[in-house]
Amino acid sequence: MGQEFERIDRLPPYVFSEVNEMKARARAKGLDIIDFGMGNPDSASPSHVVEKLIEAVQDPRTHRYSTSRGIKGLRRALVRYYKRRFDVDLDAEEEVIVTLGSKEGLANLASAISAPGDNVLVPNPSYPIHPYGF
Repeated sequence: MGQEFERIDRLPPYVFSEVNEMKARARAKGLDIIDFGMGNPDSASPSHVVEKLIEAVQDPRTHRYSTSRGIKGLRRALVRYYKRRFDVDLDAEEEVIVTLGSKEGLANLASAISAPGDNVLVPNPSYPIHPYGF
């Protein structure tokens, strides 16, 4: 117990939480701000999307975890999309993986291909967590 973790100790406060607090303080003072923060929808989802979501949630086959590489049908659909959109050929079994989002995917990729002591170039701008993930 009491073990220290260097990477955790280097983590800064979550920038979006800090920005949200700053926006709340500004609004409380009556200031008119233009919010360029994380986007959230300002209108309802289309009804056909909601109906499909309800349909999927009611299907018992969706009541479990996905495979670690992602659902095979989704990976195949991504291959077709990349071919159609970018004229790129991919192998759904060897070259496509589904992640929870781009932050997770990029962080996992960088962690997988780098080792302690390696120099890693992180673009700027980037997600706030990326410079601290190595």
